[in-house]
Parts: sequence; structure tokens; C-alpha cells
Amino acid sequence: MTTAAQVFIDGQFRAADQVQPVIEAATGEPLGDGASATESEIDAAVAAARAALREWQSASPDHRAEVLGRFAAALDQRARGTDELVSRENGMPMSLSKGANGRFPAALVRYYAQLITSTPIEEIRPSMIGHTVVRREAIGVVAAIVPWNYPQALAAFKLAPALAAGCTVVLKAAPETALDALVFAEAAAEAGLPPGVLNIVAGNAAAGAYLVAHPGVDKVTFTGSTAAGRAIGEVCGRLLRPVTLELGGKSAAIILDDADLDATMAGLRTASFVNNGQTCHLSSRILVPRSRYGEVLDALVEMVGALKVGDPLDTSTEIGPLVSSRQRDRVLDYIESGKNSSARLVAGGSIPADQKHGWFVAPTLFADVNNADRIAQEEIFGPVLAVIPYDGDDEAIALANDSEFGLAGTVWSTDDERAIDVARAVHTGTIGINDYQLDFRAPFGGVKASGIGRELGPEGLDAFFALKSIYRVGPAES
Repeated sequence: MTTAAQVFIDGQFRAADQVQPVIEAATGEPLGDGASATESEIDAAVAAARAALREWQSASPDHRAEVLGRFAAALDQRARGTDELVSRENGMPMSLSKGANGRFPAALVRYYAQLITSTPIEEIRPSMIGHTVVRREAIGVVAAIVPWNYPQALAAFKLAPALAAGCTVVLKAAPETALDALVFAEAAAEAGLPPGVLNIVAGNAAAGAYLVAHPGVDKVTFTGSTAAGRAIGEVCGRLLRPVTLELGGKSAAIILDDADLDATMAGLRTASFVNNGQTCHLSSRILVPRSRYGEVLDALVEMVGALKVGDPLDTSTEIGPLVSSRQRDRVLDYIESGKNSSARLVAGGSIPADQKHGWFVAPTLFADVNNADRIAQEEIFGPVLAVIPYDGDDEAIALANDSEFGLAGTVWSTDDERAIDVARAVHTGTIGINDYQLDFRAPFGGVKASGIGRELGPEGLDAFFALKSIYRVGPAES
């Protein structure tokens, strides 16, 4: 694919009005030119989506599924190059990127293509006067705004169900990952999506704000920080515009006193450090029973010290660079905050000495953390864990719930029933037992400051429908 700055509007690639360089995370060197969307480009994208809406939403589910099948095949053909491109953009280790940015988007498109063909568009319910036809209709033009950490997967979270439901979309990609967003455009053009059904721009927060408030938009779906989500929610509330918000997290890993230590450490390598800590659902608060505190802490120090830090394109790398110098400095600021608290730094805490280029931070572990500390309450979005001691299951649950967030979490135990009982008591949208792996057939999302609404599963499709009740006198026709 070209590295020239482009947008994709009304089925056509256009030279971008404004350019913003995309920087390779591992080297700090320019990777290509990305678009920085202007208001006129966003106006054109929304207008194209509006013009294409009637035809696309009136197409049969079977027809949309057929087109989406071709779209998935085109994404599959590009998977190998896409996974490497994203790793270079944001530092994601290739071992993860192969799935998250390579295979997953096409798989999710196929899932929703199949689901739409088995989802009833209308159902008939008996009523006091006769019967009511309850109808699902595409909600309209969707503004989909995605972050840089899982750019392909999170775009697919939104594109796949929205397009399956009959909506048209303006996708606003993050400037840090502007290049890989155009893969969706290439695949859409190859698959024969009608012009205007999918439009793609990249841009900064101002571009996102302009799109959110645009009068031609019917629904907003956003993944990103809680601060940005609050601002978007305020605008959508004023406009009475439907919105789905998948926001931040500060989730707890509850290690119960009967946990298998080796299995727990193996699981936490990903549950707590996946994508270099740049993941909203990380188990970044490690709650450890005092009765096993010493041995668990020793095991955590050993595990953290053994993580391989390096080139994200090396498939053996577990921790790559952060996405930008700004993000690295943000994480280092949190580490300084931890050093100035009563917590003990027991691993990491700086830029690795052997990484002279790029935006690396060593995997970092703080022990004896107070749950009220900044490093235990705020989302760091980097490879930094806080270890917090507790006495008894009830205190562990209380500590897990003592957070403004409620997105994810994990429970580690050899007793599944006990672990499930603990999981039921944690106020969160998702939680894993002895692991944490998203299931795209089940709803994903958070409570409290972690968001509003759900993505994935049938619930993710429902989010792009508006319901209409048609009241009729007399019995329904057989």
C-alpha cells in the first residue's frame, strides 16, 4: 500500500488536505504520511454516507452478508502486511498483531455477516387491539472513532455490526495509526461495497469532536479514554444522539489463596502485560493474599524480569515500545509518582538501557501499594503493575470494586466454583477465570467510568438498530 496521505470518501481515494507524519514506535523515525482530516473532508465523508444510506439499509440481509463476505476475504488477503504495519506504527508485538490485526477483523466481519442473515428484521406480538409489528431498522449514519492501540480489531468491532445492520459509516482513525486504516478502504473497494457505505479519515481530537457533533450523524460509537468519552457523552446527551462508549479500565487480578502459582504467573504474562500494557482490559492491580504475599511477590518479580523486551517485529518479543514519545513520558510520570509514594519499586522503573531508540519502558512492578494511590486508581496504559495485599475474599472483592472503573478483571484459583462466586461479586462488565480472552460471541463493555453500551455478540449488532412498533387492529395474517 502507498504511504502517501489519503482519505477514502464516497468510494474514492483522495489526497489528504493536511498531512501528519506517522512515526515508527521502535525507531522514532518517520514511517509514512498520514492524513489529518479537515472539516471539509469530514463534511464530504458524512454527506457520502448519508447519500448511500437508503440503498444500503434497504438491501436484503442476504445481499449485505454476501458483500461482507467479499470484504472479509479482501481483509484476509492483506492480513500479513497489515499485522506488520500496525506493529511498526504502535509497537504491538508481532505475536499478538498476527491475530489482533491480521486474522481477527475478517473473522468478525464473517461472524456478523452470518448473524444478520439469522436475525429477524420483524416480529409480530399480540396486543390489546390486535397485533404489533416490531421492526429493526438500521440506525443510520454512524461515526466510528477508534484509538491507536488495537486499530484494526477495534475498527472491526464497529464496522462489522454497523455494516451488517445496514448502517453507513464514517471511520475516524487515530493519527498514530493512520496508515493501516486505509487497509479497510482497499478491501472495501475490492469487495465492491457501494460508494459511500464506508468512508475513512484519520485525524486528531478536534476532527473527532467535529464528527461527533456533525448534524449528519445518527449514532456515535467510540473507544478511547474515559476523559474523551465524557466529553463525547456530553455532546451526544445534548443532541439526544445514541452513543456507545468503550472506555478505560483499572482492573484487578484477584489471586486467591489456593491459586496455582506457576499457572497464575503464566496467565498474567498476557492478562497484565498484553500489547506492552497499552490495553484497556489489563489486570494491572494484582491483589495478593497476605498469607502468600512473599512467595507470590517473588514469583511476580521473576516473571516480570523474564519478559523479553525488544523489536516488535521479532516474534519472540513480549514487550515492545509504546506508541509515542508522549505516551512513554506519560508512563514514566506515573512511575515517578509510584516512586514518590509509600510503595516499593521491585522491578523495572525506567527506560531499558539496551533500547537506545524508540519509545520503550521496562516492565515495572510496585509492591506494597495502597489501593488509594495514584498508580492504583488511574489508568497508566503502559507496562506497570501495582501489587496490593489483602486479608480474605471479602476484602479482595472490596478492593477490586474500589475503583471508578469497571471494565474487566481476573480471578485466579484452583477452585472454579469459588472463583466464579468471587467473579460474580466484582462490579465489572467482563471478568476471566484463570485467564482473560475476549469472546466475540459475547458482549464486551464496562460499567461506571468504563463506558456505556456493549460491543461484540448479538448485543453488538443490536446497538446499530432502531426499533419501530407498528400497531395494527385485528389478528395477524397467518
